[in-house]
Amino acid sequence: MASVQVQVPPVGGFNFDNCKRNAFLELEFAKQGVPPPKARKTGTTIAGIIFKDGVVLGADTRATEDTIVADKNCEKIHYLAPNMYCCGAGTAADTEMTTQLISSNLELHSLSTGRQGRVVTANRMLKQMLFRYQGHIGASLVLGGVDITGPQLYSIHPHGSTDKLPYVTMGSGSLAAMAVFEDRFKPNMEEEEAKQLVRDAIAAGIFNDLGSGSNIDLCVITKEKVDYLRPYEVANKKGVRQNSYRYKRGTTAVISEKITPIKFDVVEEVVQTMDTS
Repeated sequence: MASVQVQVPPVGGFNFDNCKRNAFLELEFAKQGVPPPKARKTGTTIAGIIFKDGVVLGADTRATEDTIVADKNCEKIHYLAPNMYCCGAGTAADTEMTTQLISSNLELHSLSTGRQGRVVTANRMLKQMLFRYQGHIGASLVLGGVDITGPQLYSIHPHGSTDKLPYVTMGSGSLAAMAVFEDRFKPNMEEEEAKQLVRDAIAAGIFNDLGSGSNIDLCVITKEKVDYLRPYEVANKKGVRQNSYRYKRGTTAVISEKITPIKFDVVEEVVQTMDTS
């Protein structure tokens, strides 16, 4: 007897079936005494401060995959609009795709309104998107820019919570960077002083956090222009070998030497010519 199949129309919204599946698998692993697979650890140091004329954003360039350095010169300061940029920490693919999507939406918004986008608009777009996915998009962001209201700086967490602050750090090296900011930040800094402070904060993350490393990138955003300094400084320079480790034959004495011939039969021998055309 043929069964009757009723087509159910697709329901709008987001599907979190995989989250339920993962929670179920975690319980099953626990019942059997098997530890569940761990999430890959990521590392980054990103930071930003407001100075007298604008915003300075900074980031390191190391991308890690658990205990492996996957990329030594990763670009972590992403373009959003001509007057705003966004640093990303967390899962590299999530930060890249999230910032590209919001950048596209900001361009459409600017074309629709005929005005330059405001930083608070980008902040609202980012926080609403991340909250919608309940933290399953691993993007910790530092958003900075200059609009008609002046320089703006926001930190955006993966679950969608945001803060508006004069200086911000995020990522696994954020504690080391924040220690530098807490000690030396002051309002209405000059541009060069602000760049040096962000440089020192990122360097603190690079030298005190295993997940951060390589170079220091800076992005200076003012009302008139944007300076994307990549790299601003190579913090971890590769050392130069000082001595030669090649020793002359006979340096190490040979105590004994024994040569054992290996007997074998040639079953088949084929000579192939290499095509060099």
